[in-house]
Amino acid sequence: MDFFLLEAVANAGGAIGAGLGALGAGLGIGLIGKGAVEAIARQPEATNDIRSNMILTAALVEGVALFAVIVGFLAMVLK
Repeated sequence: MDFFLLEAVANAGGAIGAGLGALGAGLGIGLIGKGAVEAIARQPEATNDIRSNMILTAALVEGVALFAVIVGFLAMVLK
């Protein structure tokens, strides 16, 4: 009985962790985009620099989110 409870808790924890990782990445990338648009509106001559920094930062956030989702799925699979 305890093994089934442990398995259910591990599945729930992995699913919640993967979901929070994806949610956090979505919010983070949204805030990055918002900041970039505001910066470009304030300083249009720096558009290329701002855009390249935005893309690099969004890619790093997406990489961390992918890592969080993989760890969540591994928590569900490996017990």
